[in-house]
Order: sequence, then structure tokens, then C-alpha cells
Amino acid sequence: MEPDLNGFAENYRTLFGLKKRNIREYSAMGFAYIGDAVYELAVRTYVVEHYNAPVQKMHRITSSLVKAQTQAAVADAIMDELTPQEADAYRRGRNSDTHTRSRNADMIDYRRATGLEALVGYLYLNGEYERLVTLIHSGLDKLSLLAPEK
Repeated sequence: MEPDLNGFAENYRTLFGLKKRNIREYSAMGFAYIGDAVYELAVRTYVVEHYNAPVQKMHRITSSLVKAQTQAAVADAIMDELTPQEADAYRRGRNSDTHTRSRNADMIDYRRATGLEALVGYLYLNGEYERLVTLIHSGLDKLSLLAPEK
């Protein structure tokens, strides 16, 4: 049986007593908040599936793929693939006042990374899981950051 993320989301909502909200009710920073976790989970899943390595090595690989500079580059790589709604979610995140600053990234990369996280959060909360994974894969592939096929 193939995993069903829609079923997971429904079960999760039911178990925790959560009602489906209108996607317009979320703030851009709400999208980015959840998108940060979803993006990292997607990358960690990819790393675990493609590398049989000590945890420290997998952590280094993951860190290189989730840092702000890489996320900004992924955002740039997929920009021409976005629908108008997706581009709007990205822009809202990128233009939001984050009240924080990354120690390891310049503000331009940090804002673009926040835009990518907002896009990922938007797609996740909207239940567009296949689209979410497709865009992450496309961005990493365009940047030649995917593991070589075995």
C-alpha cells in the first residue's frame, strides 16, 4: 500500500480536533514557520533514503541543503515554474518583516529563503503535497544538489 499524505493529514486533523481553515486565514510568517519544518523534513527524508552514512555526515549534508543560501538558490531556480498563487505566497514570505536575522546569511538570501519556506508552508497547508515535493526536487535538481543515482 502506498503512503497517503491526504489520509495522514485527515487523521491528524481528526485526532487533534483541528478544523480545515481557509488558506487565506494564515499569515505569511505562519506559512514560513510550518514551511521551515516541512522543507527540512523533506530534505532529511531524501538524505536518509539516499545516503547510508553516519548521522554526523547526514547532518552535514542536510545542513548544506537547508541553509538560507541554498534555499534562496532553490527559490531562484524554481521561480519560472510557480503558479500566480504560489508566486504570491513566495512574495508574501519574502517581503514579510521577520524581526530576526540569520547570523550566517545576508539579508537578501535570508528573505528569499523565508519566501521559499512560506511557499512550502502554503503548499503543505493547502494539501498540495505532490506539488510541494515536485518543486523541491526541481530546485535541487537544477542546482545539481541531488545525490548521484546508484
